[in-house]
Amino acid sequence: MLRRLSVSFLVALVVASPGLRAQNPPPRKNPMAKLAEPWPDDEAMAARRGEAQNRKLFQDGALIEFSLTSEFNLINKERSPNNGKQFPGVLAAGGVDIPVKLGSRGHLRLKPQTCEFVPIKIEFPADQTAGTLFDGQTTLKLGTHCQNVSEFDQFVIREYLSYKLANLVTPFSFRARLGRGTYIDARSKKPISTHNALFLEHENDVARRLGGRDVAFEHRMFKDLDTEALTTMMLLEYMLGNTDYSIWALHNVVIVQDKQRRFLPIPYDFDLSGMVHAPYAAPDARLLIRSVTDRLYRGPCRTVDEFNAATEPFRAHRADMFAAIDAVKELTSPHRREMRDYLESFFRRIETPEQIKKTFVDGCHTTRERV
Repeated sequence: MLRRLSVSFLVALVVASPGLRAQNPPPRKNPMAKLAEPWPDDEAMAARRGEAQNRKLFQDGALIEFSLTSEFNLINKERSPNNGKQFPGVLAAGGVDIPVKLGSRGHLRLKPQTCEFVPIKIEFPADQTAGTLFDGQTTLKLGTHCQNVSEFDQFVIREYLSYKLANLVTPFSFRARLGRGTYIDARSKKPISTHNALFLEHENDVARRLGGRDVAFEHRMFKDLDTEALTTMMLLEYMLGNTDYSIWALHNVVIVQDKQRRFLPIPYDFDLSGMVHAPYAAPDARLLIRSVTDRLYRGPCRTVDEFNAATEPFRAHRADMFAAIDAVKELTSPHRREMRDYLESFFRRIETPEQIKKTFVDGCHTTRERV
């Protein structure tokens, strides 16, 4: 059972300033400088990879029951992207209370007309996570429920499952952990609501698991990226029905450079995909598709044989993907059925070389060099 928050800490939380008036976010480092940094030796790289791979938070698929205490009335007023403001809070999970700092994050979901409850960024203290579920974590993105109605909990599950499907196909993917969070007002000490949420792996840990580093390298063309990783990412986005990304602008994509100097694109944030099919999701009008459930391949052109080879990991894990969807008991039958049908429609398009040619080769934009 979760321990009650200490009285002294709650008092301190209540009398704290409404928001820690954080400075503007620090300027981004020049990625060229990072590319010039020397690589650690193989032993140090292996240690980093092991630490990242073994983060306790992402070792078990069971749903995490947790609570977050803070002044959410103030957090939910912070609707400017990258505003940098932080608020004191307490994250309680597994019988442990961890003092944290919370802030809003995102873009579309920060708009009041889109979401009542903002997505959250959690910053952990360096000295109080050891031995806990959050051991080794520094900051984490928390995907929240958006609207305070139970139906929106289903879209959190659907996005969580999108990450699980990606994990089955490729290691070049983020890990996620599903949770059930109770949000508590710090002043009244009363619960506000309880909803599904997902914790998303930090991009630095993704890079370390892959034996590389996150380089935040914008304006990359298709030719600059690892061929296999790029093709797999584009097929994954197609499978999920996601078009809300840009490698060129590093929008919902992380670029990892490994020790072989390959650039690996790693996608994340699938809430505007057809697989999630959230009520607020709509495609960019410039893409000329009517709905997020209309799939659009936006990657480089390949031959039928190349696409056939690239789709083999998807076909190999077909049964595992459907099993993953069926395994989440919190997903209701209508949403489960819709996800299964949408996934099935993808597999029909990669079933044979003839279908692959029709779907990906015929009409491919051969002049497209970036996205």
